[in-house]
Amino acid sequence: MSSILLLSGPNLNLLGSREPDIYGTDTLTDHVETARTAALAHGLELDHLQSNHEGVLVDAIHAARADHAGIIINPGAFTHYAWAIHDALAAFEGPVIELHLSNPNAREPWRHTSVVAPVAAGSIVGFGGKGYRMAVDALAELLG
Repeated sequence: MSSILLLSGPNLNLLGSREPDIYGTDTLTDHVETARTAALAHGLELDHLQSNHEGVLVDAIHAARADHAGIIINPGAFTHYAWAIHDALAAFEGPVIELHLSNPNAREPWRHTSVVAPVAAGSIVGFGGKGYRMAVDALAELLG
C-alpha cells in the first residue's frame, strides 16, 4: 500500500477554537480523520504531522522522499514566506497538493501570495473541511 503525507503548519493545532467564523468548528483531528478515510478508500495509507516550526516541516518533507508517494500540505502562515518549505517541496519527486480551509485570495492582501503554489501540482482552497477529502482525491488521481 502506498503512503501519503499530510502536513499541517502553524496554528492548525488550534482548529475548532481558533477563529471558527473563518476556519469552522472541526478540529485538526477531525480533518485528519476525513483525509485518512479518503486515503483508505483509494488504497493509500496516510501519515500526518503538525508543527508550528518551519524546520520540522522541512525535515518531514526531506524524509518523505524515501517513504511517501505524495504530499498534501496546509502550510498555514508559512504559505506566504517560507522559502525553505518551497525548496524542500521542489526537491520532492512526487506530487504535492497545497490545501487551505479558507480562500487566501479572498482575504487580506498579504495572504494572496503563496510560495508553495509554484511547486504544487494544484491548490485546493476555500472549501473548508471538504478540502481534505478533495485533496486526497486529487493526489490519488495524480498517483494513478
